[in-house]
Amino acid sequence: MPSVVRDKTTGVIYRRWECPFPEAVFLLVHGLGAHSGRWDLFASYFLQQSISSYAIDLRGFGETPQPKGYMESFNLVFKDIQDLKSIIQRETGGKPVFIIGESMGGLISYLFIRRQPRGFRGLVCLSPVFRSRLKFGWRQYLRVIQGSFWDVQRPLQTPLTHQMCTRDSTSIREMENDPLEHRFAAPRLLLSIALAGLRARVCPAALKIPVLFLVSGSDVIVDPAATRKVFELSRSGDKEFISYPEMYHALSVELGREQVFQDILRWTRARIRGVKR
Repeated sequence: MPSVVRDKTTGVIYRRWECPFPEAVFLLVHGLGAHSGRWDLFASYFLQQSISSYAIDLRGFGETPQPKGYMESFNLVFKDIQDLKSIIQRETGGKPVFIIGESMGGLISYLFIRRQPRGFRGLVCLSPVFRSRLKFGWRQYLRVIQGSFWDVQRPLQTPLTHQMCTRDSTSIREMENDPLEHRFAAPRLLLSIALAGLRARVCPAALKIPVLFLVSGSDVIVDPAATRKVFELSRSGDKEFISYPEMYHALSVELGREQVFQDILRWTRARIRGVKR
């Protein structure tokens, strides 16, 4: 796995998997509790397909300096993503760039593209969180509301487990032994996710770039039906929806992920060449 890079100018923290002459570049956005290293299986596969990847550490996760799970606002995260895109363009000489997000990262990528689609060849969302299925107790719900206004940096432990993410015992063991993985989220982040998902479900978006939605049929973390609704509401001349009925939430580390990777490869290569398939 590549080491973490901290950009001296912007402070953005990321990892990169580079090939000498990439066909395209992926900008990867991880989910809640994860970090840039979670993309290693994904990025290593695409490295063999002549596609480089840059994976960001979102604020409050990985090796960022913020408290665990504390993300001041999505706007600051959008700036980080834009800064990483600029780094990619500078280092790769104008190769096509696709933004790919999983879980919370899928929601963030979707929100970002609604605002700033320029410079991206396509958007891929894996199990995006447009509506959560995680169950909190009433005291935790009260903490979310209170913590959104007072003591905003104090983290709340979520009911998320690695066994909910994947059936792959090797991936579960690696996540459990990874000191950068955690299950914390500041209440304001949880509230922001819920409100953003609600807006996406009720406010149609005119997406100006190709869109691929990938969902797991056996997902206990997010609601696939909500993802389908957002997909159907999204006005785009080039969009595709794929479901994997037996798979769990984290498609990038789940059993059968090779099929997911192959579907993304087929889809992205068609858009690189300007031919929809």
